[in-house]
Amino acid sequence: MAATSKILIIGGTGYIGKFIVEASAKSGHPTFALVRTKTASGTEKAKLLESFKNSGVTFVQGDLNDHESLVKAIKKVDVVISTVGGSLISDQVKIIAAIKEAGNVKRFLPSEFGNDVDRIHAVDPALSMWNKKVRIRRTIESEGIPSTIVVCNFFANYFLPNLAQAEGTTPPQEKVVILGDGNPKGIFNKEEDIGTYTIKAVDDPRTLNKILYIKPPHNIVSFNELVSLWEKKIGKTLERVYVPEDQVLKDIQAAPFPVNVTLSLCHSVFVKGDQTNFEIEPSFGVEASELYPDVNYTSVDDYLNQFV
Repeated sequence: MAATSKILIIGGTGYIGKFIVEASAKSGHPTFALVRTKTASGTEKAKLLESFKNSGVTFVQGDLNDHESLVKAIKKVDVVISTVGGSLISDQVKIIAAIKEAGNVKRFLPSEFGNDVDRIHAVDPALSMWNKKVRIRRTIESEGIPSTIVVCNFFANYFLPNLAQAEGTTPPQEKVVILGDGNPKGIFNKEEDIGTYTIKAVDDPRTLNKILYIKPPHNIVSFNELVSLWEKKIGKTLERVYVPEDQVLKDIQAAPFPVNVTLSLCHSVFVKGDQTNFEIEPSFGVEASELYPDVNYTSVDDYLNQFV
């Protein structure tokens, strides 16, 4: 392993960004978070920034639309991690340009944290979003920037509390809607674990210019298996309503935003099997739980216990 790198996180107050920042600080990496302006005290973002500060995170002023500030921030670190949200995915070309000019970055981790966008069978609106990530990958490659792509699959906190139901905020007690036949397997990872695996990879030569798949064995479950796990915990048998693919596609087209986005993500995973329908080849990827067996990750089974 190389020496501990200084890490800059762009988008650190976002959904997955805060877990990456916390994992970086906890691991002992000198951690920097790019911030645009001072945030009003009392807001959720201000509270989050205060927790970062208490963890030893250094704030660096900068903005994606201010090239000079980006270059200045990037020159302070060795590794840049982007966790910007969907609307800013394409703007990562500005980060790439600043990395090129700074000339000191050992590794760039772009904002991926989902399916492997080079190996999907998706429909819109998910497809358009993922195509933006594809273009960022190709730009990184063409510019020759050393990188690691993190494919973490599903966020557990997003999909497990309601068992991936389009309606409802708690796990179903009577009836569950299953897209497709329920057999393709998905992968559900707790956000804290995603942060831990991501930070472990930044200085690891085995992950350089590779895709890091976060695919721990106890988190790979089909929709049918997920429902069975839940049924066992509550001691009840749920009514399973299966929705064939042609109806799923119609539902995606008819649904309003953001329900259509969620449905199209679920179509990719639960109908097409896009998280598990390919083998990880050493030429392009490595698997996180194999590289870091010391990480005591939260399994899907354990995660569901909190709702019983």
